[in-house]
Amino acid sequence: MKLEKVRWGIIGCGNVTEVKSGPAFQKVENSELVAVMRRNGELAKDYAERHNVPKWYDDADALIQDPEVDAVYIATPPGSHKEYTLKVAAAGKPVYVEKPMAIDFAECNDMIAACKAAGVPLYVAYYRRAQPRFLKIKELLDRKAIGDVRFVSSTQYQKTADEVKKGEELPWRLQPAMSGGGLFYDLASHTLDILDFLLGPIKDVHGIASNQAGYYQAEDIVTGTYRFDSGVHGVGNWCFAAFENVDVNEIVGSEGKITFSTFGDDPVVLTTATGEQQWKFDRPQHVQQPLVTMMVEELTGVDTKSPSTGENGARANWVLDKLGKH
Repeated sequence: MKLEKVRWGIIGCGNVTEVKSGPAFQKVENSELVAVMRRNGELAKDYAERHNVPKWYDDADALIQDPEVDAVYIATPPGSHKEYTLKVAAAGKPVYVEKPMAIDFAECNDMIAACKAAGVPLYVAYYRRAQPRFLKIKELLDRKAIGDVRFVSSTQYQKTADEVKKGEELPWRLQPAMSGGGLFYDLASHTLDILDFLLGPIKDVHGIASNQAGYYQAEDIVTGTYRFDSGVHGVGNWCFAAFENVDVNEIVGSEGKITFSTFGDDPVVLTTATGEQQWKFDRPQHVQQPLVTMMVEELTGVDTKSPSTGENGARANWVLDKLGKH
């Protein structure tokens, strides 16, 4: 599939598309955002007017079938990813779907099969794979700056939001029918995917998931151990009912270690016997723009391949399923 220019449509033009992703489709060369959809037509119209998008819809099927839409970005909660992916694939159009890819691994496999049968690419919004910050870590590992990798540890914990404590209506991220699980599915998916990018696929997984605080039904704490195909070991702790916010990953090797956060802007730190080096990266204005650039280049025939695909997106869901169900 080769396009001269990629004309995008968005299903679900909510908050994630306001800054993180939506404007990127307008700013990347040979890319254009031509249509948006939201079930609330007034909100879709408002978005279109504010972002200079020529068309808006309150019906997803109408956007999918629009002949002026070449590719579709599905930015809805995971509970509807499979439904929309199958429809977009049936229309013969490339699919870019938010993360996590679906509510479980089985749905991911159905999505991959549908896109393969239709002959269209399937991309997942694990956009950190294209950001300079994580490419630097990849480069350090590839040149064996820490020698042979031995293990990786990830620790992420944060406070419970006040509105959740007060028993207000739960956000969709805490409703498993819409999200697949709790905040673990929404946030840890990024960490597990970037570890897949840096260290390769995870092979064996063991974990414990619980709800300790009792503010909602989904898991609020997960502890896991895993082994990568390469033989590297990993351990992760995620807690969403703690007293402060912490986010740190540490890749330890035979000659040093690399320390970095998944979500923060703190420097990437390389520590070896000879000392410490740091690299600071500014957060992209539109965090998905580097990945959107690579997808557009692939779709327009440039010798570029997106680093985030249905296959690796499904691997993240496989690990989430192994760890997150309680």
